Amino acid sequence: MTDSNVIIAEIREDVGKGASRRLRHQGKIPAVIYGGHRAPATLAIEHDPLRHAAEQESFFSSILEIRVADGRSQKVVVRDVQHHPFKAEIMHLDFMRVSEKEVLRMYVPIHYTGESVSPAGKSSGVVIQHLVTEVEIAALPGNIPSFLEVDLSGMDIGDVVMLSDIKLPEGVQLAALATEGSEDLMIANTSHVKQTQGTGAAAAAEAEAEAAEEEMEEIEDQDEDEEEEREKEE
Repeated sequence: MTDSNVIIAEIREDVGKGASRRLRHQGKIPAVIYGGHRAPATLAIEHDPLRHAAEQESFFSSILEIRVADGRSQKVVVRDVQHHPFKAEIMHLDFMRVSEKEVLRMYVPIHYTGESVSPAGKSSGVVIQHLVTEVEIAALPGNIPSFLEVDLSGMDIGDVVMLSDIKLPEGVQLAALATEGSEDLMIANTSHVKQTQGTGAAAAAEAEAEAAEEEMEEIEDQDEDEEEEREKEE
């Protein structure tokens, strides 16, 4: 475990809105740690070091270690972060204890690679859309990856990438596909763009919006057909 995954905290006894407000004025974050078949505990954490750590993507998909002054430590994962509505401040944190012997479910990011060298990526008027950017996994804490990598270097026009295409590390399952009869999910595809759309991220966003609009029109048409069928039956 690296130093960036270690959080120095204080045990606090005072709770409530007034106590939390006083902590924030002192440059600290009120936090709670729960789970692990033990009673919840309230913590105080220095704000600035934690805010900088939270700027890293891996902060939310890694096993962290909370240490207190008396030498005790506990491995945890982040379960909730409350931010200030308009300031770059963290208002509260929830951590959940983890056990090395208990399977943990948590979200990890997807990193797409090889897009620029793929046949689709090299084609004019085509963009590759990332439909899913994170996914829930189930694994023992020691097997949890910081991210899952999806190689798009072989993607051609018209190809799609499904959730089941993700190559998983040993001991890791996709929560969405863990039960029998689960439906697969498309996570990436290609889309043609008009000349007026240009290229790059803006084009991808516009193409995605158009695809969503077309899908909505299809749903509305289907709803109208079903309404007509109901009227005929009546």
